[in-house]
Amino acid sequence: MRNLLATAALCAMTAGAVSASAPEASLRPMPRPAAVETVVQAAVVSARPRARPALPADLLAEAPEAPVLAHAGPALAPAAQKPGIFANMFRPKPRPPEQVVAAAAVRVRPGAALVQPRKGSVCGDPSIRGEVLAPITGKLRGCGIDEPVKITSVDGVKLSMAATVDCSTAKALKTWINRGLRPAMGEVMALQVAGAYTCRSRNNQSGAPISEHGRGKAIDISGITLASGKTVTVEGGWRSKEGRGMQQAHKAACGIFGTTLGPGSDGFHEDHLHFDTIPRRKAYCR
Repeated sequence: MRNLLATAALCAMTAGAVSASAPEASLRPMPRPAAVETVVQAAVVSARPRARPALPADLLAEAPEAPVLAHAGPALAPAAQKPGIFANMFRPKPRPPEQVVAAAAVRVRPGAALVQPRKGSVCGDPSIRGEVLAPITGKLRGCGIDEPVKITSVDGVKLSMAATVDCSTAKALKTWINRGLRPAMGEVMALQVAGAYTCRSRNNQSGAPISEHGRGKAIDISGITLASGKTVTVEGGWRSKEGRGMQQAHKAACGIFGTTLGPGSDGFHEDHLHFDTIPRRKAYCR
């Protein structure tokens, strides 16, 4: 009996000591070493970048290498890149070398547009020299010029007297000098002017319509002075050797002017060439 009581008292004292030193919360069991190692390996594998699929050997040779960044001061500059086969496809084609061609020699006539100052010119053409006049009102109905000019030379060819015309007639005269007169007779120094603006009827006939002279659209040429200084007149030289060139120049005026008349046309133009710029559907040439 005494032994049982002693054993019970010893068990009670042991239980109290154990309960007094026990923690408030029970400790979790430590994980098994194998499980911890597996978790660590899984985390490392998931953090690694995925490997790219390997390219075939032929495509790998064509693909350009990946650029490598080299530290160059504050900024990163790409290293030299090895061009691949397709790099030349996007390069611009080289420009052909420039060729220098010597310019042809240009002969400039005295008085031509290239050497004429604009001061003293009319009709917006440096080669047509003269002055601008005030509008002209004629004494007869239908006469007059809205924008008259008095020309003294055309493309280096002097006029024997100043001719009052409009700009359309002045420009047509220049065209005839270059396309008709010079090709037919060579260089020309001057034109002998027989008439320009005059307020009168056609051919000075009573009751006839107003002449184109009365509108500033006509000019009469009685002679041509050549570069040699010789003057060939229409009246005396029409059938001479130089007159052949004059006839050719007269024919070339057809179409440049609306009306072209000369010897043998109507009996009123035996001693001069008549040019006017009347608007016509078809030029009248005699």
